[in-house]
Amino acid sequence: MQPTALNESTATSQSQSRAAGWSHWVTLLVVLGTAMLVRFRCLTCKPFWFDECFSVEVARIGWRNFLRLMWWREANMSLYYFLLRVWLHFGQSPFFVRSLSAIISAATLPALYWVARRLFNHRVALIATALFAVNAYSVRFAQEARSYALFMLLATLSSGFLIAWLRDVSPDLRSQSATSNSQARRWAWYILTSVLAVYAHLYAILLIACHWIVVSRIPRPEGVQGRLANIRRAWKIIGLAVLPLLIFVAKTGAGPIHWILRPGVHDLFEFFEHLAGGNWAIALIYAAALVAALMPAEKRLWQREPSWQVWRCQLLLIWLLFPVVLTVLLSFARPVFLARYMIFCLPALLILVAAGMARLHRWLLPPALAAVLLLGLQGIAFVYGHDFDNERDASGAAANFILDHTQPGDAIIFHIAETRVSYEFFRSLRAGANTASPEFRSQLGPEILFPHHGAGLDYRDFTGKPTPEFVRTTLRDHPRVWLMLMNNGPPERPDPTTVMLTQVLPESFPRVERWQFPKVELRLYSRR
Repeated sequence: MQPTALNESTATSQSQSRAAGWSHWVTLLVVLGTAMLVRFRCLTCKPFWFDECFSVEVARIGWRNFLRLMWWREANMSLYYFLLRVWLHFGQSPFFVRSLSAIISAATLPALYWVARRLFNHRVALIATALFAVNAYSVRFAQEARSYALFMLLATLSSGFLIAWLRDVSPDLRSQSATSNSQARRWAWYILTSVLAVYAHLYAILLIACHWIVVSRIPRPEGVQGRLANIRRAWKIIGLAVLPLLIFVAKTGAGPIHWILRPGVHDLFEFFEHLAGGNWAIALIYAAALVAALMPAEKRLWQREPSWQVWRCQLLLIWLLFPVVLTVLLSFARPVFLARYMIFCLPALLILVAAGMARLHRWLLPPALAAVLLLGLQGIAFVYGHDFDNERDASGAAANFILDHTQPGDAIIFHIAETRVSYEFFRSLRAGANTASPEFRSQLGPEILFPHHGAGLDYRDFTGKPTPEFVRTTLRDHPRVWLMLMNNGPPERPDPTTVMLTQVLPESFPRVERWQFPKVELRLYSRR
């Protein structure tokens, strides 16, 4: 260890902090305003798709069904569902629903500034926030009614409180004196944000694992081991707090993510490209900046007990790479890597890139940063109308087609129970002010035969498949039957339920019409 060098680094950091005048804070406010603007602009340009409809309908069902569904199959992202449940009391339009994620994403910017400032200085922190403001990957998930923006915010805060607490208790990382009360507060906030992060998304456990790795590399001189040992107590508390979620995982296994495909090398390069902002030009600039950020450490980057300057690089590098490497390796046995589940690695990437760019000459930094920001805006323009990782289903267009063409006496069957969820969301938009009334909503469209456990959605309506006996005995009183198919396999190899319905329905309904939408097929069976 080199305490003298560390003290010099601390003094430099403090002098830079004092040099941050009004222009710095005005710039930061402009960056924050830009972040909010790009996240709220075109917030409803893309249609709601199945996952978003699922979020809203889960949040809208009654408390009894909500709690049963959480324990039964949807404990992951439970914190977001709860927040959305509260949010929906103030409005239920698509813009308002998505605005929760947009606000949370914008709130990540000051959290990112705080973490980068703790690790480096105000210059690096400002560059990192500017990169975040126009990062297309962040904007893409800031405009979606899912938990990913919340997950990233809590992961950033969790890491920030860990860094703040460690710099208080370890003389080798300390930047200023701290009272025992401030240490206790940061310790408590670290536990709280870590627990909330896990309930926002299960993969936050990977972030806790990153923390364990980087804490194990901190030097432990005489008299400090006891204070650093408190972090083990924090992890035990976190483990107990998330135990219900771990039991849920043990109970359900990998069933909820069985659809994830095994990643290839191309998927990993594409993931980095998307994380950087969506094009190879900005990805190459990010890669060069990463190298520049890590160059000062050289061979010391792999030291067991590094100096503060090296430790912070280790922290960010492990935060960025470990979750990806581990999930890719596990995917050889069971695919568990999914790009959007790794969004919590984005803050580490941005801080490292900012640290690399900050090493540029004062005359080179402005044009380089301007080029990156312009490329980022191009990526944002792309995500306003497209997604990086998949094609959205057209369940909204299909649901509206059914509602526009239904006739008295019509019935409808959903190929799998979950398909009803998106149909219910778009039917609720037709109901308008009566969105919260299942009775009013049930009067719109054909009679729902499967899944059906009441006028509104029941926790049992989120899973299951129809049987041949059910189809034969239930449809005899209806002249026409709609069938909505989603996620049923390629046309040449449909799943068994599709095969069964294709064989059984013509027994009573010889005439069939078909309409194809992206990822959705509609069929109308009639007797003549």
